[in-house]
Amino acid sequence: MNLSKFTLTNALGAGNEATWSAIVARRSGLSRCVFETADIDTFVGQVPDAMLLPLRADLSNLECRNNRLAQLCLQQDDFVETIKGAIAKYGADRIGVFLGTSTSGIFSTELAYREREKHQGALPPNFQYAGTQNNYSLAAFVSAYFGLRGPAFVVSSACSSSAKVFGNASRMMAAGFCDAAIVGGVDSLCLTTLYGFQSLGLVSNQPCRPYDADRNGISIAEAAGFALLEKTLPSAQDIQVLGVGESSDAYHMSSPHPEGRGAQKAMREALAQARIMPHDISYINLHGTATKTNDAAEGAAVAALFGQKTPASSTKGFTGHTLGAAGITEIAIAALALQRGMIPGSLNTKTLDPEIAINYQLNNVPSDMHYVMSNSFGFGGSNCSVVLGMGTNNSNQNGKPAP
Repeated sequence: MNLSKFTLTNALGAGNEATWSAIVARRSGLSRCVFETADIDTFVGQVPDAMLLPLRADLSNLECRNNRLAQLCLQQDDFVETIKGAIAKYGADRIGVFLGTSTSGIFSTELAYREREKHQGALPPNFQYAGTQNNYSLAAFVSAYFGLRGPAFVVSSACSSSAKVFGNASRMMAAGFCDAAIVGGVDSLCLTTLYGFQSLGLVSNQPCRPYDADRNGISIAEAAGFALLEKTLPSAQDIQVLGVGESSDAYHMSSPHPEGRGAQKAMREALAQARIMPHDISYINLHGTATKTNDAAEGAAVAALFGQKTPASSTKGFTGHTLGAAGITEIAIAALALQRGMIPGSLNTKTLDPEIAINYQLNNVPSDMHYVMSNSFGFGGSNCSVVLGMGTNNSNQNGKPAP
């Protein structure tokens, strides 16, 4: 599949250039948490409220922070014009919409609960669950925004949500349900995730430090990202989605298998689908949440498959952990790295964990890359790895599948 167009918005700014410029300048989007009424000693990646403008009047039934963030993102990088062109080419009923989220518009429900009727506890009459907290709200919004009538659904598999939709889109196009697809995802800040992760003891009291020996938790963030996938023949400048590997190890409700068995299976499957070997990968954008167990498990899986040679890093020190939007956020960053020829070094990480034996990058490094991988691993062992290539023909030189 060709990744014909993509756009990304997060705490670093709106659009791809804002994100990439911050990575080049080594500037983080994380700041001390002042979101709403949250009283938590942590850092978050927040998009300024002033940028999140109300939805178009005809979409007011879908009004919530999550869809406002989606709207802001859609308006960047000429994405709207690209989709209009795709509609003219394929028709509004032949473009699928497959998106990921974990929280959807739950912040609207939090606000509604504050306004419950005093005696009966009824929610306010203007609260619309279907257009806000309901996970499908995001797909309904994007479909309505463009007037699309193709198949649409939302995946909610925690932090792998907006990576797994790349696999969904591939299968839907292969089955003939659509000729192109909008994929991606959105997650927005809310009190439920902030206090929920705090109760699990997983949030850091400083900007997150992936793979650091003293890492102590995540920095929760919000983001939106979208991409157009097509089956057209590639050109030398096209980014291609070559492999999508998925697994579900179901080892524990929140902790990964300590040896990263599910993560390793997803990476192997992505390589096999791309028909390349581990040594062909030029860079791995790690899931790298900055918790003790997640980084150790992913590191063990990467070491087992790639050894200590393949450059790898987590970019969550820049963006924070965008939860259900983490997949598209880091796939887009990996695509930018591939296009711009630079491996992004980890931000905030000072002293690498000596027990994790991988080639972890602390500094930005120019690199002529051919294939990159992005990992997204969620609660409960929902794992997804995506391999991208530029100007390739979906086969390696020796034609051998990955082991």
